[in-house]
Amino acid sequence: MADPGGICILYLYSYAAAFVMSFIIVLVLIPPLRRWAFRIDFVDKPRPDQERKIHREPIPMMAALAIFAGFACTYLLFAEDDRTQTSAILAGSLLILGIGTLDDWYKTRGKELAAWPKMLVQMGAAVIVYKSGIVFYGFNNPLTGQDLILWDWLQFLLTVLWIFGVTTVINFTDGMDGLAGGISAISAGTLFVVAAAKGQEDSAILAIILVGASLAYLRYNKPPARVFMGDAGATLLGFLLGVIALDGAFKQATVLSLLIPILALGVPIFDNLFVVFKRWRSGKPIYMADASQAHYRLLRSGLNQKQVVMVLCLLNVCFGLTSIILLLLRV
Repeated sequence: MADPGGICILYLYSYAAAFVMSFIIVLVLIPPLRRWAFRIDFVDKPRPDQERKIHREPIPMMAALAIFAGFACTYLLFAEDDRTQTSAILAGSLLILGIGTLDDWYKTRGKELAAWPKMLVQMGAAVIVYKSGIVFYGFNNPLTGQDLILWDWLQFLLTVLWIFGVTTVINFTDGMDGLAGGISAISAGTLFVVAAAKGQEDSAILAIILVGASLAYLRYNKPPARVFMGDAGATLLGFLLGVIALDGAFKQATVLSLLIPILALGVPIFDNLFVVFKRWRSGKPIYMADASQAHYRLLRSGLNQKQVVMVLCLLNVCFGLTSIILLLLRV
């Protein structure tokens, strides 16, 4: 019989190694990618006519490639998923990275890529993940102890909408130095604790890889930022966070514990629900970028960038701790 203590230590070593590997890959790749971005003029230029452009000098936008490389290389080495799911996650990630990079390229030229191709590709990536078997099947009824399995069409709808929704809210959060990276690291860290506590090693590995990649990116993106990840990086992080929650926290969840992954992503989800509602009430397109997110509102209230990032990251930590408490209570 295998020693449970030895197995636990082995997993801890795997988690630590996955974290270090993804961290180092991203940390090493960003400087040369940053130089390359300047050479090909792939930079986000300041525009005084836009309230959202709060930086004052051109910032290279190549960090997404480093984040993807760090994630993909580490995931291929450490993941124990079946090949179908591994291929689906990587294929979906590549689609998200590709359309995001195209969108970023348009932005560096002062143009905007239409919303519909981005939505189609992002939903297509979610469908690929669904087809691989990473699905929101249902939840456990705490009164009867039985699993409530949803209809197939509802499983499909909720799975695709969840992944697409998380992809979108993380992208909407990326409006200030260090914010989206910090929020993503905290959310991934929370999902790692949840997955590890539930014995879901594959999800835990994926989450800790994302923590390492996000923290390495923050090394160059903390205020004042030296590099941006652009829509490509923000949507990639959001896509992966959505997949991790589906493959981990949503599995065998009870009605109340369905809140765990939602709270783990509390700041971007609740803030952007408010923003979408506000845009809808005012008759604006939901996808129209503006300065209505919490970080812009806090900035206008008198806080500086570092204070805004600290406030929102601490708030997300509180949401994350609440989700872990729910997990420990086994509600």
